Amino acid sequence: QVQLVESGGGLVQTGGSLRLSCAASGRTFGVYAMGWFRQAPGKEREFVSSFTRSGASTFTANSVKGRFAISRDNALNTVYLQMNSLKPEDTAVYYCAADSKHTSLVVTKDVEYWGQGTQVTVSS
Repeated sequence: QVQLVESGGGLVQTGGSLRLSCAASGRTFGVYAMGWFRQAPGKEREFVSSFTRSGASTFTANSVKGRFAISRDNALNTVYLQMNSLKPEDTAVYYCAADSKHTSLVVTKDVEYWGQGTQVTVSS
């Protein structure tokens, strides 16, 4: 079992940047596919970006491609989400996610573990 703790959310103006962090309680490299999902008010939780379990590849949603970048520090068991050129429609609770049963993680139904979430609010 792995515990995920997100940090780094907050309030930012349109065009601003934030970096989210997700610290895992144990080793994740090669064990879990790791990624980020988000849920806006009144909407379903959606995929944002993720690493494959091997860490060799990443996936990113079209809605954030070119603006968001996922990265990781294996020594710290931490995954990051750098968010640039933020828009009001990026406002959501952002969740870190992990899954050990699939090689990639791009849909909510495959998520095995969730973090508690961190709020990101982008003002216009």
